[in-house]
Amino acid sequence: MAINILLADDHRMVREGLRHLLETDREIKVVGEAGDGYECLNLANKTKPNLVLLDINMPNLDGLQVLNIMKQQKMLCKVIILTIHKEVDYLIKALDQGCDGYVLKDSDFETLRKAIFTVYSGDTYVEPTMMPLLNATLAERDVMYEKLSDLTKREIEVLKMIAAGSFNKEIASTLNISERTVKNHVSNIFKKIGVSDRTQAAVFAIKNNIITIK
Repeated sequence: MAINILLADDHRMVREGLRHLLETDREIKVVGEAGDGYECLNLANKTKPNLVLLDINMPNLDGLQVLNIMKQQKMLCKVIILTIHKEVDYLIKALDQGCDGYVLKDSDFETLRKAIFTVYSGDTYVEPTMMPLLNATLAERDVMYEKLSDLTKREIEVLKMIAAGSFNKEIASTLNISERTVKNHVSNIFKKIGVSDRTQAAVFAIKNNIITIK
């Protein structure tokens, strides 16, 4: 039985090229083409594909938004992100949101074909060239989570205020504690997260979404 695939990419020429390549394989059938996020969701509900090849850069809803909605709606189709984005942040976001595969558009067709059959069989496929960076980034994130888990609730409050630019006197007044206590908290925070000054602490807070920049 053929693998039914839905193509979602905002460039018609890319979709036509993919369809031509994919349908040279008798085990693959393209059941639809979508040019934007809304169309992709509508066609996914209508055609019930086994697998969606999903671009990230699309109008209306981008690929990651589409992926998120698919997972929220518990659609049964597998999803392979097919993209130009080589940045590991995109890959991690896609994996966190539940994608089954991630392939770069400058890969050869054999890589895409392998990804399709790997994902269809129930495994996850990640572009081989991105694996070293992914592993390094995930290891770093694990270390960050470990550091965060060491912080007390009060230390998190102090760290938020440090990242917002507050001085010890302001922190003491806001939290109704002494400046000496604040200094102790700051010292403990620096030790736990492995930084040496307030700027580094602020960067740590931003990178780990303890505060957000508006």
